Amino acid sequence: MVLRERAWQPNKRRKGDIKLGDPRRLKKTWEGPKKPWRATDLREALKLIGEYGLRNKRELYKAQTIARRYRKMARKILGLPEAERAKVEKELVQRLYRLGLIKYENATADSILSLTAKDVLERRLQTIVFRKGYAPTIHAARQMVVHRHITIDDRVVDVPGYFVKADEESRIKIRVTSPFYKVYQQKLQTPSNTQG
Repeated sequence: MVLRERAWQPNKRRKGDIKLGDPRRLKKTWEGPKKPWRATDLREALKLIGEYGLRNKRELYKAQTIARRYRKMARKILGLPEAERAKVEKELVQRLYRLGLIKYENATADSILSLTAKDVLERRLQTIVFRKGYAPTIHAARQMVVHRHITIDDRVVDVPGYFVKADEESRIKIRVTSPFYKVYQQKLQTPSNTQG
């Protein structure tokens, strides 16, 4: 009895094979709560979802995960020896300052520990469009972003969860070809009713 080797078959793919052009391996970008049915957490989540106009809890969980990861980095930095700590702490503070998550360039790792999901949610494009007054409500801001009325550096961004860096914030505008552009220009030209 002669054993024959299996011939190589180019069309046959095995489980671990990755070919060029295959989609990348996606990994989960968020972690849910350890106790998902705790009443206080559910109420707080619902309040944040309404306040920031989120589509579902996954968007909230992403923000919580980002804040949690930076807090974890800060805790690790606090455990380092003084010589290493200063350099690593400065790099992390600089990164968070560029992202707009902390307000002061000379902050410390202790201030990073106070980061919350609210701080991350404030950096979403949807929230910034609403805070700048381009939209009357947070939900209208989401719709403006999704319907491609908002640009950053003359580049259309249609992702409401886009994380806006501190230097990009001043370059957010309503697209010139958008019908909202004319409405916004008229709003700027009319004197506002100020109470004094």
